[in-house]
Amino acid sequence: QVQLVESGGGLVQAGGSLRLSCAASGRTFSSYAMGWFRQAPGKAREFVAAISWSGYSTYYADSVKGRFTISRDNAKNTVYLQMHSLKPEDTAVYYCAARAQRFIGMGYEREYDYWGQGTQVTVSS
Repeated sequence: QVQLVESGGGLVQAGGSLRLSCAASGRTFSSYAMGWFRQAPGKAREFVAAISWSGYSTYYADSVKGRFTISRDNAKNTVYLQMHSLKPEDTAVYYCAARAQRFIGMGYEREYDYWGQGTQVTVSS
């Protein structure tokens, strides 16, 4: 069982930056691939980024490529999402997710086994 707690969300102006953190419980964190998803009001949850167990492999949605960076610190059981050049369309609840496999998948929700409660990111224009 893995419990995930996101933090770092907030209100930021367009063009600004935020860093989200996701703290995971459990001793097997380093065995899990991790991902970030987001859900905007009235829209389905969508994939944002994923990282393999080692951090060597990453994968991004086209909408965030070049602006967001996913990383992890296995010693701290934490995964991060650094977000730059934020746009109003990035406004959403951001969720951290853990996949009980070492390698990243294709970005589908069904590939992930554990989810956090989410943190709100609001980008004002």
